[in-house]
Amino acid sequence: MASEVVEEEKERLVIMGSYGGMVRQLRAAKGEEDEEEEEEDSCAATAAEEEIMLLWGIQQPTLSKPNAFVAQSSLQLKLDSCGQSLSIFQSPSSLSTPGVTGAVMWDSGVVLGKFLEHAVDSELLLLQGKKVVELGSGCGLVGCIAALLGSQVVLTDLPDRLRLLKKNIDANLRHGDVRGSAKVMELQWGDDPDLELIEPPPDFVLGSDVIYSEGAVLDLLSTLRQLCGSETTVFLAGELRNECAMEDFIIGRLEQSQWHPDFCSSRVVLYVLVKK
Repeated sequence: MASEVVEEEKERLVIMGSYGGMVRQLRAAKGEEDEEEEEEDSCAATAAEEEIMLLWGIQQPTLSKPNAFVAQSSLQLKLDSCGQSLSIFQSPSSLSTPGVTGAVMWDSGVVLGKFLEHAVDSELLLLQGKKVVELGSGCGLVGCIAALLGSQVVLTDLPDRLRLLKKNIDANLRHGDVRGSAKVMELQWGDDPDLELIEPPPDFVLGSDVIYSEGAVLDLLSTLRQLCGSETTVFLAGELRNECAMEDFIIGRLEQSQWHPDFCSSRVVLYVLVKK
């Protein structure tokens, strides 16, 4: 789906999927022709080459740098988006439970949501009427913004996260001026997705800070493979690297100049993925 390429020194700039802006395509390490050489080269990769070995997520959120756009001690996050004032409820007490990070907001979710709004306003992205699946929706901010931008959004997460997710959808999208729609579904990564999620394949898949351990990456990749069709564009925001994603997806990185100018963060990276 990458259709236009511009070579600038060592960077390869491409248009990927349904996003109209240029992104920097991340290139695989040398030695792909030979599996043994590839493994050796991977171990000896430079810091720049290692950057491509990402998926996304966050390693230990509670140990990371402080968030700039959210206060996780608060019961509610207020954010203006798409001409509306959103109120996102969160559960700070959940952070004391190991492995539970989706009941509070993180910077990456705010950055991704505001990027979508900015990209639509800049006419680099069309979400009106598009089918969107959000993975690890957590508090639901990104999915709510996508719905306000006209998407038919399915927000997914584990069973114990759905109550808070539904509460935030009800609080922010149950009024007459929502251009799109939103619904909540359970999704366990690694299991076969509900047919509603994959037939037809979504136009977009979204995710932000959904990985809290390396062990979840393979299940997540399995779900991405099942969800994504040849025309699906994936937007991911976060901090974790994993080489497995390169096997099935072309990956590009969005420079901060393309983000919403008021919502940039050095602790967040935005990626675009399309299926090979």
